[in-house]
Amino acid sequence: MTLPDPGANLAATLPVWSLAAGSVAAFAAAAERRRLACGLQPLATGLEPGRIAAAFSSDKLFRIDGAAIDQFAELSGFFRAEDAWVRTHANYSHHRARLLTVLGLPAEADRETVIARIAQLPAVEIEERAAELGAIAVRVRTEQEWADSPMGKAAADGPLVAIERRADTGVHETDSGATQMLPLRGVRVLDLTRVIAGPVATRALGLLGAEVIRVDPPQLPEIEWQYLDSCQGKRSIRLDLRRDLPIFSELLSAADILVTGYRPGALERLGVHAAEIRPGIIHGSVSAWGAQGPWSGRRGFDSIVQAASGISLLEGAQQNSRSGEPLGALPAQALDHGSGYLLAAGILDALTAREHDGHGRDVRVALARTGSWLLAAPSRTPSHPSAQVPDVRYTVTHGAVTTAGPAISEYPDYAWPAPPYGSDLPEWAPRPDGLLA
Repeated sequence: MTLPDPGANLAATLPVWSLAAGSVAAFAAAAERRRLACGLQPLATGLEPGRIAAAFSSDKLFRIDGAAIDQFAELSGFFRAEDAWVRTHANYSHHRARLLTVLGLPAEADRETVIARIAQLPAVEIEERAAELGAIAVRVRTEQEWADSPMGKAAADGPLVAIERRADTGVHETDSGATQMLPLRGVRVLDLTRVIAGPVATRALGLLGAEVIRVDPPQLPEIEWQYLDSCQGKRSIRLDLRRDLPIFSELLSAADILVTGYRPGALERLGVHAAEIRPGIIHGSVSAWGAQGPWSGRRGFDSIVQAASGISLLEGAQQNSRSGEPLGALPAQALDHGSGYLLAAGILDALTAREHDGHGRDVRVALARTGSWLLAAPSRTPSHPSAQVPDVRYTVTHGAVTTAGPAISEYPDYAWPAPPYGSDLPEWAPRPDGLLA
């Protein structure tokens, strides 16, 4: 009998399956270490390839009233500039507006107008102007160009998951009541992340029993499908940190873990110094380009990192050999999902270590660092079949919404589906754990 290829749903030139399986395995192993630290027996979590692939390819399985979603907006994608290709990201309305400002176009400009305008401009000019104005656009680079660049060298430097012990210490007593299935029960997590990577990390912590409150700014609504796909098992509130900082500080003062998706230093510029408000807190963070290097302060997304680092050209070589267009992409937002599970694993280990020495820790991952790992990994397969859509048996449905289930097979579903956006009160409260308790 021929066994199914575990990577069939994530087939690519680069070893995406290795990243997916490895990152979920890292999270599962950290969860086991947490159980042992709590005096529990190991769960011996199983890793089911189809379930992992479905979790990483959740955008392909997601449905609202049976309808699939369009992952990218009309001004997101590859465009031919005067001298090279660029990739843009304009899924959010504010990023669309900034991109049009970069291009000197009116707010009502359509895709055809944008195509014509970008064709008149040098790629680097678009990239640099976008960085200045907070838009999202990069020049498409080869793998070697990226590796030789200062930002590429910075992305490849350091550990895949950076965990640094801080000098501050604090006693964080929780009425845990930890169980085999919920080893994080009683642990409080403030989630200041959006899009995919950060929400995947905090969703994973919630899966293990943590009480997670997701905080979103009221002036920047989230994309509906992304929120519904990644906010299961969490509460959702809206706070403007510039105006509601006292409320946020009160929540933070009772938290065990803070997870942020801001660019490095952005939270401090808002006046939030987490370790001062809550000594000993674990601060997990995810960024596009990392804490060091010339691009550390720039915005970015998975697709943008793929384009800048050479992944798009590698994955497009087979798909578009005739046209030469760098329209390739990984078969899933693998840098996002992989970074999310790696961040959750690092946070778990930092939490366990704190119980021995009381020290707070900073845990950092970056999409570009995960991408550098993927580019350096062996076993490329330039000739490969197209990635298959994951099996729908790995989905869960609540009302009108169908999403991929948890990546770890012992958990059939998340504790509850995503609540209405911003519908909860800004306060800590025990979570209803149901059957998994």
